[in-house]
Amino acid sequence: MSVLASSNYVWVLLSTLLLGIASGLVGSFVYWKKQSLMSDALSHAALPGVAIAFLLFQVKDFFILMIGASLSALLGAFFIMYIKQRSRIKEDTAMGMILAVFFGGGIVLLTFVNRHGSGNQAGLDSFIYGEAASMVSSDVKMMSLLALSVIFLVIAGFKEWKLFLFDPDFGKGLKLPITALNTIYLFLLVVTIVIGIQAVGVILMSALLIIPPVSARYWTQSFRNMLMLSGFFGGISGAIGTTLSAFGDGWPTGPFIVLISGTIFILSMFFGIKKGMVVELTIHRKKKKELQGFFVKGGER
Repeated sequence: MSVLASSNYVWVLLSTLLLGIASGLVGSFVYWKKQSLMSDALSHAALPGVAIAFLLFQVKDFFILMIGASLSALLGAFFIMYIKQRSRIKEDTAMGMILAVFFGGGIVLLTFVNRHGSGNQAGLDSFIYGEAASMVSSDVKMMSLLALSVIFLVIAGFKEWKLFLFDPDFGKGLKLPITALNTIYLFLLVVTIVIGIQAVGVILMSALLIIPPVSARYWTQSFRNMLMLSGFFGGISGAIGTTLSAFGDGWPTGPFIVLISGTIFILSMFFGIKKGMVVELTIHRKKKKELQGFFVKGGER
């Protein structure tokens, strides 16, 4: 219990809580744009940027590494769009290609970095699976500030985001800058990914973006309520996952966060009030009994 009372745990808990909320909100946009693989591709595409930034500056500074990760992820997004527009290759295929190539390049660069003494001491391998405990106070503050900024932009532009996702043509008629919103959406996605890869890891970061909104869909049909629930599910996953990982020595944070998120999804899939399997089975049985009663009454007449 002494671990839970430490100031480092409290700060890391706050940062992963905010990260989970931001991931749930942005993940809802990804869900409705049907770009689940995009989040996976960009999270993997960020890895080479981390290694290159360290090779160039030889310091494990969160801000510098995140700049490298952001540029690498944006480059991956550019290649995806370029391949889609300039070839016959479909978007999902382009995403798969970029995911594999960039992640492979990142692993090669990390292997090169780790063969040097400074690389081993830097602990860059934590970016693969995530290790929130390795973050220092400056990392936590930067991560929390960026997560809060993402949350603010999503909430402040709720009406605009709703038009952007569901009726962009009507939005254009109202002179809504759809192209600019698409750029901001991509920026929010990249920022959310890069601030989370140290805590959750590049492999599992996409899960934190996708699982909360999918879970929320089992509880509501409202987009507003889905955003709120998705943010809540992401935040609670981050908080509980961080707490569980704090009890072990060197336990990676990312897998625990994703496991909690997956548990919420399973509960939602079975017991969600809108599309949960138990609820649908109950409704089906109720309708079946009503139908049988109707035919019995008809036969009696």
